Amino acid sequence: MHNILINKTLYEYAMCQLLGMNCAAPTDITFSFRGFSQRAGITSDHSDGFGIAFFEDKACRLFVDNQSAVVSPIAELVRNYPIKSRNVIAHIRKATQGKITLENSHPFIRELWGRQWIFAHNGDLLNFHPHLSGRFTPVGSTDSELAFCYLLEQLVLRFGYFEPSLNDIFALLEEISPKIAEYGTFNFCLSNGQALFSYATTKLHWIVREYPFKYARLIDIDVDIDFSQFTTKEDRVAVITTEPLTQNEVWTAYKPGEMILFKEGKVIKTATTHVERLVREAADPSLIRITKADQH
Repeated sequence: MHNILINKTLYEYAMCQLLGMNCAAPTDITFSFRGFSQRAGITSDHSDGFGIAFFEDKACRLFVDNQSAVVSPIAELVRNYPIKSRNVIAHIRKATQGKITLENSHPFIRELWGRQWIFAHNGDLLNFHPHLSGRFTPVGSTDSELAFCYLLEQLVLRFGYFEPSLNDIFALLEEISPKIAEYGTFNFCLSNGQALFSYATTKLHWIVREYPFKYARLIDIDVDIDFSQFTTKEDRVAVITTEPLTQNEVWTAYKPGEMILFKEGKVIKTATTHVERLVREAADPSLIRITKADQH
């Protein structure tokens, strides 16, 4: 684990890094991504590829690169070109399973019920080898993409050909996610363009920005913004990230095993799942498994 000294404050960065955004109105993510991408080689060493997906209703623009987000021309485009979306998921990778290749770069994309689904994960799942029917098959060799395929297959097994409600999807994810988390750290962001589902067993934080909007300053780079100059009373933006992005705002940490559903820039549903592994480790710290992901 690397300790990064920034603005006289000590921050610890572990595993890959996640960034999600869910909004009431289409919004660009350039400010947040500018700080987030610094962690791909400047303020941390998550330099094994990056990706970002911007939804437009049922479909999305997906950009992935096996280069660091610090040097990638694609990342430079994202930092400077304000692509607006209601749902965005981004990821910077520190490889633990799978080679540093394009097919192993998050987020991953699949079609289900006439919509594109996007998934990004951080953590390390040990000995996770679920049976898959073939409806969803990994392209790369990461545990993350395998978990994504497994989640989608469970959705199909439960709901068949008819798209369920967001509440029904949430309920299934609430049931399945802690089972996957028995194999290791399982933090993820998932979206189908309607809303953003998120889950954490270790580190994930969220914030909702709404009227009256205020000033914010990034942690990883000397950049600030006065949101009140660029927003209206109707705007509302939820940002989800592994570690807080700004130094002067109050971020809320996820509880271990917590799942949160965001829609239109606000929290609409939460649940705290029971992960047996976390209970055992809390009772006996000698059982805690330090995986490759936790060492970065």
